[in-house]
Order: sequence, then structure tokens, then C-alpha cells
Amino acid sequence: MHLTDLGRAVLIAREGRRLAAYRDSVGIWTIGIGHTSAAGPPTVTPGLRITAAECDALFARDVARYVRSVAATVPPDLADHAFDALVSLCFNIGPGAFARSSVVRRLAAGDRDGAAAAILLWNRPAELIPRRGAEYDQFRTPYALAPPRARRGDAAPIIAPGAPLSAVLPALPSARRSIPRAAATLPVRRPEPPAPTGTLARLWTALRTRLRRDA
Repeated sequence: MHLTDLGRAVLIAREGRRLAAYRDSVGIWTIGIGHTSAAGPPTVTPGLRITAAECDALFARDVARYVRSVAATVPPDLADHAFDALVSLCFNIGPGAFARSSVVRRLAAGDRDGAAAAILLWNRPAELIPRRGAEYDQFRTPYALAPPRARRGDAAPIIAPGAPLSAVLPALPSARRSIPRAAATLPVRRPEPPAPTGTLARLWTALRTRLRRDA
């Protein structure tokens, strides 16, 4: 089992990318893409800075650990979208808490609806509630039906790098319907004939003057 490219992209969108150390919503020093000292070196201290390349390498190492933790505790036939959602949850709450969670217990009992509902129980601090809603939706919804969002309520879904625009269209049915209708209502503008120049312009002016005088 592995994290898909789309799962990786949505996890990065949820965690954010910071090259300078900062305190997260519960006061833990964090850097890069959700890296804390609990995940291993480097120890995150105030003033620590990393490069973009170091950030990407650190995330690749960190996320591999969480993927292994989830793969070791969930049914092997779990769909990609559901597995990706659980990696996102595990990345946020830690492998130990994930292994002991009711999400894992309900999956082991064959209760996948109950496991999805248990994702929503990890709702502290309150800032995490939109993320948990998005992880719940991701767990339950195949990517072919709707791409995931970083947080529930976000206007735009996440698509994997390099994915075609068609990958996002299932989430935008109203846009697909309205575009042809809107295009059909646009007025047709016919091109104006070019204005005469040179000798033709002088003849045209003389003709207009003659017509006005004769009238």
C-alpha cells in the first residue's frame, strides 16, 4: 500500500510549507511540511530555518514513516482514497495515537462506516474540524467521483501535479453545465468593414458630399 500522488498533494496542502520554525495550533514547534521533533531529526527550535530542498527531503522521509504505520494497521484491500485519508490523519495525530484509535479498531471489525465517523472524533483544537471533515469525505469518496479538498468548505479541490483539468471536473458539475449555456447566449459580433484609405477615401468623401448636396 502506498500514498498516491493525489494523496501526497492534498496532505501537503493541509500541512502547508514553512521554511522557518513556527508554533502550530497547539504550540508545538514545527517546520517544513508539518515536521516536528517527534518525527525525528532535525529537532525544531526557535529560529531554525531550512531550504526548499531540505523541506522536500524531510517530508519524503517523514511521510514514509506514516505510510508504513498506516499500512501495518489497516486492511490491505482499503481503497486508495481511504488509505490516503488515513495517512493524512496519522500524519497529524501521530502513529501511536493512530494505532490506538477507534478508527483502527472499527476497521479491524469490518465497520468502515464507523471508522469514517471515528475520524471526526479527532476534533481538538477546533481549528482541525474543517480538516477532519475533508479527511472524512476523502475516506468515503472515490477520487473518480470527486477530488479531495484540503479542508471541508474550500472552494477548490486539490489535484495531483500534472493531472489534466478533467480530473477536477467531477467536482464542478454546475460549471460544466453553465459554460455551454453562457456561451450560447453571447451576442454574435460581425466584423466591421475596413475604413477606406488613400484615393478610395477621397472618392468616398466626394461621393458623400455630392449626395448630400443633391438631396
